[in-house]
Amino acid sequence: MIKKVLVANRGEIAVRVMRSCREMGIETVAVYSEVDRKAMHVRYADDAYLIGPAPSAESYLRIDKIIEVAKKSGADAIHPGYGFLSENAAFSERCEKEGIIFIGPSAHAIRTMGDKITARKNMIAAGVPVVPGTTEAIRDLKTAVEIIKEIGLPVMIKASAGGGGKGMRLVKREEDIVGAISGAKSEAKAAFGDDAVYIEKYISSPHHIEFQVLGDKHGHVVHLFERECSVQRRHQKVVEETPSPIMRHDVRMEMGAAAVAAAKAVNYHGAGTIEFIVDDELNYYFLEMNTRLQVEHPITERVVGVDLVKEQINIANGFELPFVQEDLNQNGHAIEVRIYAEDPDNNFMPSPGIIKHITEPLGLGVRHDGYAYEGYEIPIYYDPMISKLIVWGKDRKEAIARLKRALYAYKITGIKTSIPYLVRILDVPAFIDGRYNTHFIEENQELLKPLKHCTDRCQDVAAITAFIDYLTKLEQRQPAVVGKDLANNWKDFGRKRAVLRL
Repeated sequence: MIKKVLVANRGEIAVRVMRSCREMGIETVAVYSEVDRKAMHVRYADDAYLIGPAPSAESYLRIDKIIEVAKKSGADAIHPGYGFLSENAAFSERCEKEGIIFIGPSAHAIRTMGDKITARKNMIAAGVPVVPGTTEAIRDLKTAVEIIKEIGLPVMIKASAGGGGKGMRLVKREEDIVGAISGAKSEAKAAFGDDAVYIEKYISSPHHIEFQVLGDKHGHVVHLFERECSVQRRHQKVVEETPSPIMRHDVRMEMGAAAVAAAKAVNYHGAGTIEFIVDDELNYYFLEMNTRLQVEHPITERVVGVDLVKEQINIANGFELPFVQEDLNQNGHAIEVRIYAEDPDNNFMPSPGIIKHITEPLGLGVRHDGYAYEGYEIPIYYDPMISKLIVWGKDRKEAIARLKRALYAYKITGIKTSIPYLVRILDVPAFIDGRYNTHFIEENQELLKPLKHCTDRCQDVAAITAFIDYLTKLEQRQPAVVGKDLANNWKDFGRKRAVLRL
């Protein structure tokens, strides 16, 4: 039985893992870089250890230091979260060698599914539909040109290692083939240390739909239904929801069975995600597998009613899954948006700095997974995501209305955030109707621009004025303005935003 878990991560995912551990009566150990000394995950854990300077290559990616802390702290297991070392086969192997339980899949599964070309071969062997393309790395340009002519344009050039849109090129014209392959190989080499690329037929009007899977060490695998992840910017997800608004029941069951088959093909245990590309006719093709917990896992938890982190730990303990496929159902609708410390009206430039004030959204059907607090300084060294806002409704219409309400209540000052941009997304007709694909942001750029009469400056004035009023009343020794009174101030100044002209 796991009694103490070291969480080899930071930010909101570290806090989220620790919360489930606390419910299970499991002690937690945090690791942190010098810049994260005051971070929330350090405060929340039962124990915490410094592992190096701010750059992740000198701290959160140092396998030797993390293993050293695990031994020193008496942790018998390590949870990698997502990102950093979560899909590092060498880390999984090192944990096993040191007698430490890795709360995740085997090194074999990570390695097999982490290489896109190898994964494609395994899926073809397992009978899982894959996008037409190559099953070997492209060795020379002449062969590549011949293959592309056979497949037919347009095609995607993709890096075999890694992900996140790096080493990826869309080719629509024959004269662009050579440049696209060279560019993809160069970027893949720089990002992943591996310049292997392969070719896939490009699916027009693509939808990005993924299936959550869970597998135990006894050969049992189930899926926990789909997540729609097609609202993306530069191949990075912005909004996720479940169920998918385009899905039919028969296709859902078919894709779920394919996801289970994909996981079984590599003897997968733990939580993982099978990602598919889907066209408008609901033809689906295997895209890749993420051998870890996904950022968007909370919407699945909310709709299916399963704590995925607890299940990860139980699987690592060697327990069988407590349910079979027939026990699992979808209930209602959930949506997640990612809150970034960036300025969407200035080309999404990162916005590090000190948070002066934060009001987290509350109320029925709202979940907030974050790690920031008033006075905390968002560092420049890591991903700018500072929180995830998850809402649930009895149907999609209610979920969207609830998300709008929650975003309205979410106030952060001191830094720029993506909140205004997310509000605009929810007002786009294509999103409201559920008629969107991965080109959503590109096709709706005009609708996603800020309104001239209501800019962030208007909101800043309202925030500053309300806060000054709050401080003034404190100085005058009046009753503290908290909760409802402060919210009313926000509401009053919000009504006046329309008349502000700066």
